[in-house]
Amino acid sequence: MKRSGSADLPLHYGHVPMWLAERMSKLGFAITEAIIEEFGTVAVLQRLGDPFWFQSFGAVMGMDWHSSGITTSVMGALKKAVNPHAATLGIYICGGKGKQSRNTPVELIKYGAFAGIDEEALARSSRLSAKVDNTAVQDGFQLYLHSFIVDRSGEWTVVQQGMRPDSSTARRYHWHSAGITSFVSDPHSGIAGTNQGRIINMAAKAALPAQNAMLSMALEDPQRMLGELRHLKMPDHHDIRAKDVDLKRLGAMLWLSHEKRPKDFESLLLLEGMGPRTLQSMALVSEVIYGTPSRFDDPARFSFAHGGKDGHPFPVPIKVFDETIAVLRRAVQKSKVGQSDKLQAIRKLSELSRMAEQGFTPNQNLDAVIEKERHDSWKYGGRTVFGAAKPPEDRQLKLF
Repeated sequence: MKRSGSADLPLHYGHVPMWLAERMSKLGFAITEAIIEEFGTVAVLQRLGDPFWFQSFGAVMGMDWHSSGITTSVMGALKKAVNPHAATLGIYICGGKGKQSRNTPVELIKYGAFAGIDEEALARSSRLSAKVDNTAVQDGFQLYLHSFIVDRSGEWTVVQQGMRPDSSTARRYHWHSAGITSFVSDPHSGIAGTNQGRIINMAAKAALPAQNAMLSMALEDPQRMLGELRHLKMPDHHDIRAKDVDLKRLGAMLWLSHEKRPKDFESLLLLEGMGPRTLQSMALVSEVIYGTPSRFDDPARFSFAHGGKDGHPFPVPIKVFDETIAVLRRAVQKSKVGQSDKLQAIRKLSELSRMAEQGFTPNQNLDAVIEKERHDSWKYGGRTVFGAAKPPEDRQLKLF
């Protein structure tokens, strides 16, 4: 089974006026009927499984040509127009947006019994196609629409859409049942859209070992598994507070990188591009690379390397960020040609940070640390989604 394709769309809100909705249903029905007449129901399924065709279909029906609203409007109009004529057309549309999507299994069972096809298999296909795109493939889009189109032979197409409000985009997924093999072993012929970087894809063929491991975990004693699980729950507030950070670890790292200059630092300080502020970032980067699992119980601490795009705990210091990347990149490149001393120096930094914590008593005021970073942010090219950091008017930090 292959997913036919997908489409990324600007996320638009609003409703379709009645005068347009009625016309969309009428034209949608006429086009569907003409296709069935000429090529049969399979041709309708094939076309609905093509994201480019679907977009053109929506445009010709009077919808905004590029918006996410095409999906909900087209499928809503088609369902309204086609289903009353399902017996003669030989095609039926289930599901829809929100609550309607949860009615899909019931509607499929109803149509399956009417058409004499395996309704349980259809319902299972509906659930699996949704689970693959919403859960197995974690690309950041949460499904909110699921439409399942089936003909009297049992062949089907799925059109479903997910929302990603943080990027104001929606992603539409198309499936067509022709040539079914497996839902969990590379079912997708391709995924079109903006590169999201590395994502979790448990439906990939290469994920078979992970799938087997999850099955093994499911057979384990629940109490034993619960004892080994680590759960991270992030707070609702955007600002970083003392309770969010292990102050002993953070304080030791700041003391080590800003005040203490042990002999062990010599090789690190000689790295090209290592400025005073970059040392703080490299200490945390080093821990990300070499730290053990227990070192990551307070993820907020790592934001003190390069801040945050929303300004919490402070604006992203672009210059420091670039220096950190350059230092690490050069160290890695040197290591590749047999000169591992630079990378070893970075590794040593994480070891020194852990050593500094032994017997260390934190006396840093977290708010003062954050204020100092914000005060100096303009020096490092600080930037947030709201713009560039500006120098304070008096250029003097007043903590009291």
